[in-house]
Amino acid sequence: MRGTKPESRNGSEDVVVKRAVCPHDCWDTCSMLVHVKDGRAVRVMGDPDHPVTRGYLCVKTNHYEERVYSPDRVLYPMKRVGPKGAGQFERISWDEALTTIAARFRAIIAEYGAEAILPYSYAGTIGTLQYGSMDRRFFHRVGATRLQRTICSAAGSAAVKSVLGVRMGPDPEDMVHAKLIVVWGVNVISSNPHQWPIIQEARRRGATLVVIDPYRYKAAREADWHVSPRPGTDAALALGIMHVLVREDWLDRDYIERYTTGFDHLARKVAEWPPERAAAVTGIAADDIVRLARLWWESRPAVLRVGYGLQRHTNGGSTVRAICMIPGLTGHWRDRGGGFLLSNSGSYGLNSDALERPDLMPTPAPRTVNMIELGKALTELQDPPIKAIMVYNSNPASVAPNQSRVLAGLSREDLFTVVHEQLFTDTCKWADIVLPATTQFEHTDLMTSYWHLYVQLNEPVIEPLGEAVPNTELFRRLARAMGFTEPCFSDSDEDLIRQALSSGSPYLEGITLERLREERSIKVNRPAAPFAEGGFGTPSGRLEFYSEALAAAGLDPVVEYTPPAESVDGSPELAARYPIALITPAAHHFLNSTFANLPRMMEREGAPTIYLNPVDAEARSIRSGDWVRVFNDRGSVRLQARVGDWSQPGVAISPTIWWSRFMPDGVGINVLTLDQPADMGGGASFHTNLVQVEPAEPPVEPSR
Repeated sequence: MRGTKPESRNGSEDVVVKRAVCPHDCWDTCSMLVHVKDGRAVRVMGDPDHPVTRGYLCVKTNHYEERVYSPDRVLYPMKRVGPKGAGQFERISWDEALTTIAARFRAIIAEYGAEAILPYSYAGTIGTLQYGSMDRRFFHRVGATRLQRTICSAAGSAAVKSVLGVRMGPDPEDMVHAKLIVVWGVNVISSNPHQWPIIQEARRRGATLVVIDPYRYKAAREADWHVSPRPGTDAALALGIMHVLVREDWLDRDYIERYTTGFDHLARKVAEWPPERAAAVTGIAADDIVRLARLWWESRPAVLRVGYGLQRHTNGGSTVRAICMIPGLTGHWRDRGGGFLLSNSGSYGLNSDALERPDLMPTPAPRTVNMIELGKALTELQDPPIKAIMVYNSNPASVAPNQSRVLAGLSREDLFTVVHEQLFTDTCKWADIVLPATTQFEHTDLMTSYWHLYVQLNEPVIEPLGEAVPNTELFRRLARAMGFTEPCFSDSDEDLIRQALSSGSPYLEGITLERLREERSIKVNRPAAPFAEGGFGTPSGRLEFYSEALAAAGLDPVVEYTPPAESVDGSPELAARYPIALITPAAHHFLNSTFANLPRMMEREGAPTIYLNPVDAEARSIRSGDWVRVFNDRGSVRLQARVGDWSQPGVAISPTIWWSRFMPDGVGINVLTLDQPADMGGGASFHTNLVQVEPAEPPVEPSR
């Protein structure tokens, strides 16, 4: 794609417009134009020449300069001088910081072994280099405990790979051709805003929009049909739909015969799920389940646009597996813009081994800790215990589940904690050493997307503030401080980009660093309808309704619905005490905990909120604007109630994530959430969460 050059004038001699790419954990990975005056970013806008960004950004990144220049910005290395959690620090030099970290790491390794050190990171940036390259090399070389990065998409990703073999779906730009778009478990307006105009264009061309979600958010209200299942019951709905498709012979038998395996197993399974049974589980009328199946069969092209919300349950893997199988029955993969899309992250084929160098690990490989069980790891793990944690690209004090247990671990005086961060987050308060990190405007990165199909290059548009360094440079410095002499620790960011592009994948053919510097954004060489004629990445090469690999792992080789661990069906005694199912989707103005300290975004978001159905509110004498206590056995948090038709009775929604320091009682929503891994991939179960709600006194001080 050719568009605005990396740098241009905007008509004023003292303002230069430079290109950047949004780094945040979002489907859209937008191309940005940054107006720079006297070395300072003064305005940010969407790139009008980018075919997906189309000239606009979301409400969060439209004022990205406010994050770059926030008063909370970490500018220099600091060490703790007060009690853990008090947030008392003094400035130190980089030399002192690196010497201290290296000395502590060496001492811990000598006494406990390298597995006593734990890296903790996720997608504070989704850039290829800053997310996972030099940092992985460093911790592999150390021999540290490995982190299973599961907090967002692990269950769904494992599920898709078990059915399709690769995380891939239709090109989202082709969805304008669809006659039916089913948005299932994703708030596209808040979390994937550039999907919305594609949907609207498809509707102008005659498409029907169905939204399946417990939460009646804006897109659900504007849809042609909103279907609101009970949280965590989506697999039962999918099984009911497939029952109807098989019963009515609404099947593409040629596609099934040519490109799938295990149909007979699936047919026997879905025979057990007539619409009446699915209706009893989901709360969706049996006639509506039949209507959904008929609408899917009669619409070509049709696409299931699925999100990560529905897989954040203890049964999240089986949920995504069931939904993912539907287009294989009806042959909707044949159509451009049709099929199923959860993630397109498998559409790039980057050379991750060259970036991360797993060959640097000792043999046998070190143990693994699931990141959603951080509290358990810090308070219970032995042989050896975790004695040091290094946090970057994440804010676990806010975002990790079962927050009380996480904070108990971070408060240990014998735990050496290092945080590399852009802003002084909740997690920084618990650190021994805080290091300054660059923002996307100050470093180089190679950007892909898990939604659209463009590789993009980000280069600095301003000089780093203070003494901030990118993740790549931090781990080069730490490698030198630890005495590592392997040549790979001297690779530059440009070297890393070339290595990432060196996989030989046909999708990347012709895409080079030099070409990216010229064009900035290039579409991968991938078929628009990737499974029109099979070509799945499974062991059989077919779409697998029956998985031998899952059978060998002790999982259901077909698919089944199991109630969420905390639900009326899954734990009736617990539900009697805590009768409200709480889901915690993304707030419109925050991205997880990112942007949640910025005054503009907090003002627009309003207050830490819980949306209650009128039936539940009336039973508790709660009105809109009242403050309430939301609690379960894990903890308690105070939120402001809004009453309306947001959900079925018995279901509440709390948009997240507010920093704890801005919450009325100094704790966040994740004091309530479950840290039990999902059924596949070790994924998070944030939405499997029973609570009780009762009136509470208003906070003495405003929440911000």
